[in-house]
Amino acid sequence: MSMNVLTGRAGATASASRRPTARRVRGLLWLTLRQNRAVLWTLAVLVVLVAADLLWIHIASRHVVGVLRRTGCYYPETWSNGQCWTLLSPINRPTYWYVSILQPAVTALPLLIGVFIGAPLLAQEYERGTIRLIRAQSVSPRRWLASRLAVPGLAVLAATGVLAALMSWVWWVDIVHGPIAFDPPFQFFTYPALGVAPVAWSLFALALGVLIGQLVRRALPAMFLTGALVAIMYGLVRWARPYFYPLVDQVVPLNEAHPTNSWLIDRGVVMADGSRVSTDVCLGTVRCDGATASWIQYHPAAHLVPIQLVEAALLLVLTAVALAVVFRRMRP
Repeated sequence: MSMNVLTGRAGATASASRRPTARRVRGLLWLTLRQNRAVLWTLAVLVVLVAADLLWIHIASRHVVGVLRRTGCYYPETWSNGQCWTLLSPINRPTYWYVSILQPAVTALPLLIGVFIGAPLLAQEYERGTIRLIRAQSVSPRRWLASRLAVPGLAVLAATGVLAALMSWVWWVDIVHGPIAFDPPFQFFTYPALGVAPVAWSLFALALGVLIGQLVRRALPAMFLTGALVAIMYGLVRWARPYFYPLVDQVVPLNEAHPTNSWLIDRGVVMADGSRVSTDVCLGTVRCDGATASWIQYHPAAHLVPIQLVEAALLLVLTAVALAVVFRRMRP
């Protein structure tokens, strides 16, 4: 009997000691959600609007393609027919909207996330002096920081993941395989809007913004500096991107075009003695008049996924480094 009484009291004591911690966690989570409600609502509205646009593009494109196939007007050789061209014209609007509006918007999204979500996250706390209040909280500063970063981080991960999946799906189904659109995967606004690129860049920009905000401790300078650094980083990665995966080096008939949807990195001519000369050297000279073939170095469309995976791994490593520095600087 006494053993049962002691066990019951011990269990009651243990559960009572756990309750304050549970309340603190729930309270901290509630506070973090409240602090980030503007971010959560903005990302939710953005996802809904872009998803609606992409659904409209898909439905409109599928409808036009169905009409073209039923009327025998799907293939380019039939477009000289006035009736076929009339049936084809409605697909221009959704295609234009995807290529000229949505792709640049998704490309700019990581920069906007870093500037407007990452940079002010801690910079405002330091600027207003509210960062001192965490000393009076019942949780450690690093635990507070983890909860402060978790909500916007998970929100950005979810939002950009959904957008990237939908953008890739519409591009693959309706754009690159559509009847008239020409949108190779390695173009300036196409590549960063497809696959894992929007997710990796958004997480990196968010972490970089948080780090800059912690270092600068003023919101507006941190926002400007974050935008500049994200843009510079994108330029550097784009310069190095051709070398993230081995190039295809191929000798082709003289002046033959490179494969469709590929990314041409370099080209030139092969002389009679087998030596290679770059196209830049040939311009304005007669040095290449005796060329017998052409050589090209390029990335085919199949290289899109491995190149993006290498780039994403690099960005995730930099993201982890930035977050490690942020946590290290947050003294317990």
